[in-house]
Amino acid sequence: MQPRPIRLAGQPLGGGRMPAICAPLVGRTREQLLAEVASVAAKKPDLLEWRVDFYDGIADTKDVVDLAGRIKAAAGGIPLLFTRRSSREGGEPIPLVEPQVIALCGAVCASGHVDLVDYEMSNTSDEVCEVRERSRAAGVQLVLSFHDFNGTPPLDRLQEKFALAEQLGADAAKVAVMPRDMEDVLTLLAATLHASRALAIPVISMAMGGAGAVTRLAGGLFGSALSFAVGQQASAPGQWPIEELETALALLRKASGA
Repeated sequence: MQPRPIRLAGQPLGGGRMPAICAPLVGRTREQLLAEVASVAAKKPDLLEWRVDFYDGIADTKDVVDLAGRIKAAAGGIPLLFTRRSSREGGEPIPLVEPQVIALCGAVCASGHVDLVDYEMSNTSDEVCEVRERSRAAGVQLVLSFHDFNGTPPLDRLQEKFALAEQLGADAAKVAVMPRDMEDVLTLLAATLHASRALAIPVISMAMGGAGAVTRLAGGLFGSALSFAVGQQASAPGQWPIEELETALALLRKASGA
């Protein structure tokens, strides 16, 4: 089975290149976000990710929905991924409890302003199911994710995480880990390669930090459909600037014939 790119409206993201490039938006105010999206969109990533846990106004659903629409309009046709990363998986603390987060995700999906929504597999199966139902009803793709900022689980557990995302109804499975050594980097890449061959959905993976930076470049060769790059500010350690990642990926594709 060949690795799968993420497909939106029937078309492969980034023209089917593996990996496509996603740039995060992490502004804390409306003004910062709108300035950020204008700057980052000009660099033409394949996908934008709004990390709403950074946004100071996250508790105002109407404001978040309106701002999602403004980001979408300013993105110039670049698709938008909506993400609340929990503090337990490396995100910013927010003044919402999980039912409020689910309601926020549902409202943003229903607005038509986003193309994908990220939700964490560490939530309960009922919570995941509710987000799955809301995103599916709105025609928004669901990325189910797992992040470990403290280390790298063993190979079999990483394979289980990828498989769990598919079992829970994800449209894409994402796994991010923090390597302690280069053996951990190899473990992440091995799990990615296995999942990309075994699953019927796209997979996304990265090892974070300096040791894992190579996975953001070479991950596509192991089946990762997406790599996250810095537009203005990083959302996780080890992200490359968009311009440098694009150049390096072009060289790697040329050398590998990918």
